[in-house]
Amino acid sequence: MKTSEYDYYLPENLIAQTPLVNRSSSRLLVMDRVSGNLEHKQFTNILDYLHKGDVLVINDTKVIPARLIGSKEETNATIELLLLKEKEEDTWECLSRPFKRLHVGTKISFGDSSLIAEVLEKKEEGMVKVKFSYKGIFLEILEKLGEMPLPPYIHEKLNEKDRYQTIYAKNIGSAAAPTAGLHFTDDLLKKMEDKGIIIARVTLHVGLGTFRPVEVEDVKKHKMHSEYYQLSEEAATILIQAKKEKRRIIAVGTTTTRTLETVMQKYGEFKSCEGTTDIFIYPGFTFKAIDGLITNFHLPKSTLLMLVSAFSKKEFILHAYHEAVKFEYRFFSFGDAMFIR
Repeated sequence: MKTSEYDYYLPENLIAQTPLVNRSSSRLLVMDRVSGNLEHKQFTNILDYLHKGDVLVINDTKVIPARLIGSKEETNATIELLLLKEKEEDTWECLSRPFKRLHVGTKISFGDSSLIAEVLEKKEEGMVKVKFSYKGIFLEILEKLGEMPLPPYIHEKLNEKDRYQTIYAKNIGSAAAPTAGLHFTDDLLKKMEDKGIIIARVTLHVGLGTFRPVEVEDVKKHKMHSEYYQLSEEAATILIQAKKEKRRIIAVGTTTTRTLETVMQKYGEFKSCEGTTDIFIYPGFTFKAIDGLITNFHLPKSTLLMLVSAFSKKEFILHAYHEAVKFEYRFFSFGDAMFIR
C-alpha cells in the first residue's frame, strides 16, 4: 500500500483560512460508505441523518495555547516551541524550530522572561525535551504568552482563541483541536438531545501523532506517535448499552474514532480506562466500535485520509474529495464537513 495512492489535487484557495461566523453554517457532504452515493447538504442537516437512540461521541479535549515564540538567551535568535506532551511536572516534549540552533543546556526566554525553558534533551525530527521555570501558575502564564497552535497551512491570524476550540472543550491537554467538533453549537446539541440522540464524551489529547506527515512511501512503515486517551465509566456504560441494543455509535472526528477503536482492539469491549494509543488505522482495518463518522476534509497523503478510506473505500473517498473540490467546499481545520454513514 503506497502513500502516493492517497494524493489528490486541491487548489490552495479552497484551504479555509478563517472560521465561519456561525459554526454550524458550514456545508456537509453526506456519503453512503457502502455505495459511495453523495448528497450535498448544510451541517445543520445532520439532524436529519441521526435517529433517536443513536449515540454521538465527542472528544472533549481542550487545546492549550501551546505555541510559544521566544528568544535564545545566548544570541537572541528567535526560537519557536510547540508544546506536545507533559512528561513530568514542568517538563515537556516539544517540537522546536529551528531545531539546529538548540543544544542541551540552551535557555529560551519568553515574554518578559517570566517563562524560561531549558533544553534537557534533543530527539529526532525536531523534538526536544525542555524544563520550564517560572513564578506563578503555568497555565495562566501560557494563556498570556502562548498562541493557539494553528496548522501551518493557515496563514491568517486568529482573532478569537475560542474559535479553535470546540464549545464542549473541557479537559486541558491538546496541541491541536479535534476539528470535526468545531461545527457544533449549543443550540444544535440541544436539538439532538431533544430528538433522543445520546451524547457521550471521551478524551484524546491531540498531539504529533494526529498531524505528523507520512514521509515514507510504504504506508505500513509509518510510525504514529502516542497520544493520551480516557474513556469514563459514564461513557463506557452508554456505549456498552448501545452495542447491546444494536444502536448506532457515531464518532465526531478521527480522534474520537481512534479512542473508541483503541479500546475495542485492546479489550474487545467498551470499558472505563485510560492510557496512550499509537493506533494507525488504514485500509484493511476492521472497525469494531463505530457505525458512522462526522469528519472534516483531510490533507492529501495523510493518516487521517487513510483512516476515512478504511471506514469506506479509498475510491469512494477520493471521488467524494474530487466532488468537494468541484463544488468548492472549504478544506481542513476551519473547513466544511463530511458525514460517512
